Amino acid sequence: QVQLVESGGGVVQAGGSLRLSCAASGRTFSGYAMGWFRQAPGKEREFVARLRWSGASVYYADSVKGRFTISRDNGKNMVYLQMNSLKPEDTAVYYCAATPRYSSLWSERGYDHWGQGTQVTVSS
Repeated sequence: QVQLVESGGGVVQAGGSLRLSCAASGRTFSGYAMGWFRQAPGKEREFVARLRWSGASVYYADSVKGRFTISRDNGKNMVYLQMNSLKPEDTAVYYCAATPRYSSLWSERGYDHWGQGTQVTVSS
């Protein structure tokens, strides 16, 4: 059974940084696509970043491009989201997601497995 557990959220001032971690377990993730999504209060869940477990096919939402970096550590079965130059509009619950399929990866419906989320709050 696939399990994804996020950590690393918190409260940070605008301009600061945070690194989110996603611990993946329950199977071998070779061939999987891993993604980060976020959901702000009153808004729909939106795509943030994704990559293939091989490290290829890295994509970002325009709103975070140049500020966020997604990466993975195969040996530790971890996926990371380094977030720099944070803005108040980055405030949201951040979710890690995984799927063995390579379709609709810009959308939450493209992912089969989800973590419980971690709160990120950026104060102005």
